[in-house]
Amino acid sequence: MSIQTATLGYPRIGKNREVKKALEAFWSEKLDAESLWETLRQVEETNWQTQREAGIDRIGIGDATLYDSVLDWSIYLGLIPERFRHLSGLEQYFAMARGKEGIPALEMTKWFDTNYHYLVPEISAQLQPTDFNPVLATVKRAQQILGKRATPIILGPMTLLRLSRLDMPISEIIRPLCDRYVNLLQALKPLDIEEVQIHEPALVLGDTAKFKDDYESTYASLVQVGIPLDLVTYFDDLGESYPWVIQLPVASISLDFTRGRNLEQLKRHGFPSDKRLGVGIVDGRNIWQIRPDRLLPILDDIKPITSNLSIQPSASLQFVPYDATRETKLPEPLRNVLSFAEQKLQEVVILAQTLQGEDRRSQLQDIATGQTAFEQFSPPNTQVQQQLQSLNVDAFERSLPYAQRQPLQLQLPPFPTTTIGSFPQTSQVRKLRRQWKRGEITLADYKKAIDAEIAQCIRYQEEAGLDVLVHGEFERTDMVEFFGQQLQGFAFTQHGWVQSYGSRYVRPPIIYGDVVRQAPMTVREFKVAQSLTEKPIKGMLTGPVTMINWSYPRTDISRQEQAFQIALALRQEVADLEAAGATIIQIDEPALREGLPLKSERWQDYLSWAVDAFRLSAGIAKPQTQIHTHMCYSEFGDIIQHIQRLDADVLSIENSRSNNETLFEITNAGYAHQVGNGIYDIHSPVIPTTEHLLEQLRTGVANLPVEQIWVNPDCGLKTRHWDEVIPALKNMVEAAKMLREEIYASGK
Repeated sequence: MSIQTATLGYPRIGKNREVKKALEAFWSEKLDAESLWETLRQVEETNWQTQREAGIDRIGIGDATLYDSVLDWSIYLGLIPERFRHLSGLEQYFAMARGKEGIPALEMTKWFDTNYHYLVPEISAQLQPTDFNPVLATVKRAQQILGKRATPIILGPMTLLRLSRLDMPISEIIRPLCDRYVNLLQALKPLDIEEVQIHEPALVLGDTAKFKDDYESTYASLVQVGIPLDLVTYFDDLGESYPWVIQLPVASISLDFTRGRNLEQLKRHGFPSDKRLGVGIVDGRNIWQIRPDRLLPILDDIKPITSNLSIQPSASLQFVPYDATRETKLPEPLRNVLSFAEQKLQEVVILAQTLQGEDRRSQLQDIATGQTAFEQFSPPNTQVQQQLQSLNVDAFERSLPYAQRQPLQLQLPPFPTTTIGSFPQTSQVRKLRRQWKRGEITLADYKKAIDAEIAQCIRYQEEAGLDVLVHGEFERTDMVEFFGQQLQGFAFTQHGWVQSYGSRYVRPPIIYGDVVRQAPMTVREFKVAQSLTEKPIKGMLTGPVTMINWSYPRTDISRQEQAFQIALALRQEVADLEAAGATIIQIDEPALREGLPLKSERWQDYLSWAVDAFRLSAGIAKPQTQIHTHMCYSEFGDIIQHIQRLDADVLSIENSRSNNETLFEITNAGYAHQVGNGIYDIHSPVIPTTEHLLEQLRTGVANLPVEQIWVNPDCGLKTRHWDEVIPALKNMVEAAKMLREEIYASGK
């Protein structure tokens, strides 16, 4: 039996967020370009050394990035839209990522069903010259450190096309694109590469069979270069495409055995004897230690089918933090069952050694002992279990249907203006939070300072002329973390950062036990804000599905049960906000679409409980209370009937980078409730002009009745600066006023 170990990618942000700090210093002109690149190279080389020292045989290289690896491949392959071609170097790169005055950025959306955002390539027939020099330079550096272990990672051509915006059918562009990949492989061949990983996660999508001919012709061309190829898939199984995919002319095929039904497919159809099977059995997307009692039987099932194996994570380890041993403030029983990237490397090696017959009983026993201690540390909560069992249909329903409750709610002028919730988290706000956590200021002093930030935010919003205000969320680090910190059953790391996009990193909470609300979470700040203005203040909550999808959930109970537990806690918060005077409450669900299974036949089950979790949160609200929700950077057209079933009074969407596609999807499906048209791109430092925003709003009027339209940015303003936010919001309000005048003048 031949058994190797491999990795498919690694965290690329630096153990201490070095890349984020360097990026933001570069953007603020405090760091030069060469220093920025050197920071990335240092992080990358440290990652390689860590994997080499762990004993990994084939180490995936080339996944490090300044902003987004899909953007990187757009640059390498010459897939540069016309509006950016007059630029070059990092100016062009960051213009594509973040926009530039008069030049909108590339659209951004979720990478399959993860919380990572990628920049959507725009591909036309007019391709630019390729530039593979950065790829070749990286391989040469890696070989100096890793030798033969260095295994380049290439984003596969079919996945790239499946995730792009095209102005032609795939069948018309695949040949010229494939030629570019052939050129890349030919450039790599003289470097004596033993194997190249070509990542094709799009193979797990439910409609892959439609592209069978394109895959077959593409890989028939690529293998002619003579470099062995590892065709890497993850996030789900190959489904009905399994029989023909495993016959593609590659040297190895990597499958995910932590999600989907690849083991069933393997048993039913077998596996070619001339290929290596990459067994993705260590979960690359969760942080729980392996359970050998569950994984070793899977490996025992695989061994008789094929003897040429590679034990590896299920996907890139970019979705988990670096090292669980750094989390010294977590309770020991919990810390001992956590597995971050470094621990997952160890698990890969232990499983491979066990499969080879080496004695690893001591390590396996340590794992079992830790699991027992953790189970004793976190027993079930009887009260929560009883609440779940006593739920009835009424708990999931508003007391009146939308048509009857809408006239009872706050009446505002046409095109009411608001924001999504958060306002700039300045260095002063972050400093306040650090001072309080370190005990340098009292809680009373901290609250007083936060209240001053709220007061300033209210003043700015009133000066801008917004109709519905928010308190700014200055007390919140992250929209999930903030709530999890106040809920029993959540735990938080010190160093557990992962990349969401660009320089935006998050520390996903860990759900380790039953979830219980211990006290009101947002009422104090709501009261402070509402006391400062006559205008309505929105209560701001994060929805249960987003909290599940942006956390590391438990694996011992269903995600549905965990979502319902969180929904019960939020339901109590809604009631308390109403009692405090809130007439508008926003329950954000930006991750609802993100959690959708990759195969449509599994959608119904997920959407059923996900929508019910939201309804359980909001169902307690009085008819007079207007419930908002927010979703962004996702495609909604195929699930619009489920979004309608959320029964939110107002749905705010991202509509600034998608060329109004999101709006069209909603309106074409006949969405009947109110829609917040997200016309201002908050991920760009560019201040939108009134004329641009007015044009966006006119598109909304052309597709929705006036009474359905709200006006707002496309997401929260946390990452922007006040000198960008204030003029942008003033322009947005001015555009709404101008449109009101146009509508009145036309008599509509």
